[in-house]
Amino acid sequence: MENNTSTIPATKRTFPPLYKQTGNVETDRLAFFHVLERLKTQKRTGWVDHGIPNPESISDHMYRMSILAMCASDTALDISKCVMMCVVHDLAEAHVGDIAPNEGISKEEKRRLETEAMHNFVHGMLHASPAALRIEALWKEYEEGMTDEARFVKGTSQTHLDRLEMALQAREYEQAHSKSRGELQGFFDGSLPYLQHPEVRQWGEALARKREA
Repeated sequence: MENNTSTIPATKRTFPPLYKQTGNVETDRLAFFHVLERLKTQKRTGWVDHGIPNPESISDHMYRMSILAMCASDTALDISKCVMMCVVHDLAEAHVGDIAPNEGISKEEKRRLETEAMHNFVHGMLHASPAALRIEALWKEYEEGMTDEARFVKGTSQTHLDRLEMALQAREYEQAHSKSRGELQGFFDGSLPYLQHPEVRQWGEALARKREA
């Protein structure tokens, strides 16, 4: 989560040890299925830092992104791939958590930690099965941001569904918790102006108009 206007100083983040493969395919696969539970319980750092009560989890964010992708009407995109990319794009956070910019961890180190986590999931826990390699390929495609689908979900220079979902959530928290416009403004400033895909930009403009009204 990449809003930089945190109101609470970040605490030093620690990371659990990587999973050690047992050699038993069933045991290791079940361990992976269980580690996914962390995505359901870990809260998104930006909202925690802004004092949002009971903020969304990482998987909450990924789920709505997936539905947003399904709502797109761009026939030039492989929508099924976009949906799957939304589902896996933050998968590494099951191990490293939602690292925020104010935590003092460089982008290079964040990428190294997430790459290491994904390698552990795919090769250590899922034994490089065809399904695991598909997950890894989707995650790498998303991270590299070179395909139309990756740019649609979240590219290196363009941000679409990821940021729109964040803006939608910010608006809902403004309404639910009577937040002043200034308190969460950074989440809108860091998202809506950067939506370049025509359809997603329209969605963002509609959100901005609703917020103004």
